[in-house]
Amino acid sequence: MSDLRQVLKEALGFGTANKIKDTGKKKGRKGKQVRKMIVMRNTHCYNHCLQELRALGVRPAKKVAGAHAVVCRFPAKSSIKALQAHAMVKRVEPDVKMKLHVLPRTGRKVRISAPCASIDSKQIIPWGVSRVGASKVWSKYRGGAVRVAVLDTGVSDHPDLRIVQRYNTIEGTPSHDENGHGTHVSGTVCALDNAFGVIGVAPRASLYAVKAFDASGSAYTSDIVQGLDWCIRNNIRVINMSFGMSEESATVKELLQRAYKKGIVLVASAGNSGPNTTQIDFPARLPQVIAVAASTEANGIANFSNRGPGIAVAAPGENICSTIPGKKYGRMSGTSMAAPHVTGAVALLLSKNRRLSPSRVRQVIRSTAKPLPGYTANDQGAGLLQVNKAIAKV
Repeated sequence: MSDLRQVLKEALGFGTANKIKDTGKKKGRKGKQVRKMIVMRNTHCYNHCLQELRALGVRPAKKVAGAHAVVCRFPAKSSIKALQAHAMVKRVEPDVKMKLHVLPRTGRKVRISAPCASIDSKQIIPWGVSRVGASKVWSKYRGGAVRVAVLDTGVSDHPDLRIVQRYNTIEGTPSHDENGHGTHVSGTVCALDNAFGVIGVAPRASLYAVKAFDASGSAYTSDIVQGLDWCIRNNIRVINMSFGMSEESATVKELLQRAYKKGIVLVASAGNSGPNTTQIDFPARLPQVIAVAASTEANGIANFSNRGPGIAVAAPGENICSTIPGKKYGRMSGTSMAAPHVTGAVALLLSKNRRLSPSRVRQVIRSTAKPLPGYTANDQGAGLLQVNKAIAKV
């Protein structure tokens, strides 16, 4: 028996004669179990780990080859020190859950307000899209062919959205949006310019629906890792991340750094824990990510929006009208709704100048933002997003 098999065997908590299968469910082992992500050092080590797990009769809950990551269930009280110290293993980290940055919520489901537009009535420009100045540049720039990924709950078929491709990280679930959040976010980014419904910030951007959150709005960090890995491999230019958590995942951070180095612009919501916070959520607080706070229709910072160092800009996030499943439209609030205004703005910038680097995009967006009086940089970053001014600068 190889030394890696032995440390896996000990960490997974079963004896020599025991053969178990890990189907991702809490069966096969006694006691409480926890999900952990084993990240190997390279492809050779990753393949060797899978080989040893097969020899032990273990089927991983998830595999992400591009990140050299394998997810298994471990007994809650098992020791993983020997596994972490193994020469083939880069790290072992908890596979914890991210949360969507949307309010209000009823239980674990997103609650959507009364209809605000219709496929049977004249198209409207949502107040947020208008406020950031997007309509002022549409005569020349509309985000044409810029590949935008919405890493979220998926996107439902909608007459006001054109989905180029779907990718689903959650085995056993449909690829469409079972929650509503991802469809709403997508409408703000790129709802089509037609005769009905709403129009997004970048109505000709190419929408890629990357599903990592389930019907209840829940995603493991490994689902995010898998989604990011797909985006990197499929030449996405902008990724919208309207979610977060207070702790950090070293593996998610590693994938985001890889995406950034490849030239992918990363946009994330700051979080919805309110004005008494001292930091914004992960991954928004990473320096490679454009962190977005939520502004109100009265040009204030929303009471729910996180405060703290690292916010790049603010964008509309209160009572935002956008697309929802069922070929309908509804309003939602949250920093989740603010981030896609910035994502759409990035698509507009890239449609004018495709050579812009992520660092240059961030600098332009911040330098052209409008400071909101009465708020600090920890509240609003550089101020309210101004798409038309940013376009003029590139």
